[in-house]
Amino acid sequence: MSLPIQHKPENQEFTVSQDGHSAELSYSLPAEGVIDFTHTFVEEGLRGQGIGDELAKAGLAYAREKKLKVRTTCSFMAGYVAQHPDYQDLTEAG
Repeated sequence: MSLPIQHKPENQEFTVSQDGHSAELSYSLPAEGVIDFTHTFVEEGLRGQGIGDELAKAGLAYAREKKLKVRTTCSFMAGYVAQHPDYQDLTEAG
């Protein structure tokens, strides 16, 4: 699935909208060199389409590009990173 994910640094979020529904991945920058993914939300009309995964990929690609270590306060993001070993090097523990 390829949806236009927008990064809104001023709001510290990645968002996507389709057919009047939206989804977001929020983050904070709690320390220099660290990004904490704090919340993922997908409206009911978009659920079951892999949009959460796409938001996760976009957020993690941004972290890799900016050389940021990743915290996953958000349980969805924690599970996503745990299931995808190719992102382990981004975690603070990695």
